[in-house]
Amino acid sequence: MPPTPRVSPLASDAVAGVTDAALRRAVAEHWEWLMRWAPTYATTLGDHRYDDQLAPRDAEALARMSRERDAVLARLEALDGTALAPGDRVTWQLLRARLAADRDLDACRFHEWSVDAGGGSVFGELSYLVEAHTVTTVADADNVLARMRQGAALFDAAIASLRTGLAGKRVAAAGKLARAIEQLDTELAKDPATWPMANPAWAAAPANDPWPGGAREHRRDELRGIVTTQIATAAARLRDVMRAELLPAARTEKEGLSGLPDAEASYRAAIAWHVGLPRTAAELHALGVAEISKTDAAIAELGAKLFGAPDLAGTIAHLRAGGKELYFETREQILAAAQGQLERAKAAVPRFFSVLPTIDCVMREIPDYEAPYSTIAYYRQPHYDGSKPGEYFVNTSQPETRPRFELEALTWHESVPGHHLQIALAMELGALPAFRKLDGSTAFVEGWALYTERLAAEMGLYTGDLDRLGAASYEAWRGARLVVDTGLHALGWTRARAEQYMREHTALTEVNIVNEVDRYIGWPGQALAYKVGQLEILALRARAEAQLGAAFALPAFHAVVLGAGAVTLPILAERVDAWISGPPA
Repeated sequence: MPPTPRVSPLASDAVAGVTDAALRRAVAEHWEWLMRWAPTYATTLGDHRYDDQLAPRDAEALARMSRERDAVLARLEALDGTALAPGDRVTWQLLRARLAADRDLDACRFHEWSVDAGGGSVFGELSYLVEAHTVTTVADADNVLARMRQGAALFDAAIASLRTGLAGKRVAAAGKLARAIEQLDTELAKDPATWPMANPAWAAAPANDPWPGGAREHRRDELRGIVTTQIATAAARLRDVMRAELLPAARTEKEGLSGLPDAEASYRAAIAWHVGLPRTAAELHALGVAEISKTDAAIAELGAKLFGAPDLAGTIAHLRAGGKELYFETREQILAAAQGQLERAKAAVPRFFSVLPTIDCVMREIPDYEAPYSTIAYYRQPHYDGSKPGEYFVNTSQPETRPRFELEALTWHESVPGHHLQIALAMELGALPAFRKLDGSTAFVEGWALYTERLAAEMGLYTGDLDRLGAASYEAWRGARLVVDTGLHALGWTRARAEQYMREHTALTEVNIVNEVDRYIGWPGQALAYKVGQLEILALRARAEAQLGAAFALPAFHAVVLGAGAVTLPILAERVDAWISGPPA
């Protein structure tokens, strides 16, 4: 095998459009740091220098990673941003703010207490690694094997970190631990040779196999050996430690950050990282309560029209009662409906957007090992090198709990015109540094996707009033997130109180409510970004419509919003205001 090149094949992409020499050096240094410490991500981008590596997770490695990041941040803070050209100034602002937010988020010490079931677990990470690492050659397969040989070390590093957290009185919530243990119990009860990570698509030889005789079978057998011995044994070690050592000490009352040391500083850092605006937990909680009052009225009104329901509670009770007209019966029905909705959205978007991505979005099914613990759906961005399209993953487990009336809003949010359109377009922007094309503000990304749930009504995508009622319930879901997230992490709410609030104000089913609250407990602040971002985009659109009048064009507004990547909300406001005051785009 030829020696690994020292320079990233994406080195020019990393600093594209940056003209200031000192800023270019800092941006380039950040890119190299990112590729070294996120080698599996580097693979998906087409940087194959680290294809045989996993980033170490031991305490020494994590400390070294933070020191290297802070050195880049110091380089950025030494620059005079006011002396930079406008484009460079935005790049400097974005990267400096992101790295500073990363540094402040260290206070949360997630690795010492956070556990997960589903895709966020070490088990889920290794399962996805085998599927996401594109294998076309023997060398590719050898790299997968090399990575999987390091997999047991990830479990052991997790054990060491969780024990450190336990010693410092940082331990996960009891519910989170119970679900993580349940996931591993379920998988370890199976033959590990049947796990998805032991059976990637490349393990099955195609007709006219181009690999040398026996090469594919040998590597398939070696992979299964690694999984059935090293990975399975390490997964059992982690499961046993969680059950024997962590679960007896787990938090049963304050399951959010409010039950941990340094709770206030940790949540303040999480809000800053995800929202990017100077908002307090109290302000965000009040905003959520105000939004819920609006959606309560909207849901009750539609419920009276559709079912003759007397009030909000009656509407929600009717929706939860089930029935063939309201809920799916089979996974095949869910997949067929989601696919049809995705195709309708693709056909409609050219009338509302002047620029569309070239890379496709496809619909996928959330894997069985993850589905019982996962959210309703999610999106995975395309590989930067074009080897994999954007993917809209749908949860088909327990199909009788999956509402028909919510799937349309879900599809628009997760695929087109939501996440896929925004993220794929960002990846295809011209002379911008790669980090701006591939990463960005949570409030922008999730705010855009929530904005498109309303935009879909203008596009004529909703089938009828029942689907519009589903969209109203989804609006309530995002308003409830503001209330519940702040309740859990700042106000000392219990899991039970958070779940009850969502039962009373949304039509989400029980399984979705449980999974959602579980997610908020383990991912502080992320749930706040949706509504904050959506309201900012709606306010900017209203301002543009009012000031431009007849000159306002919706495709042009969308081009401005999406034309610089997932910028922070203050920078987005600057862009829109500049467009309003300048000549029509």
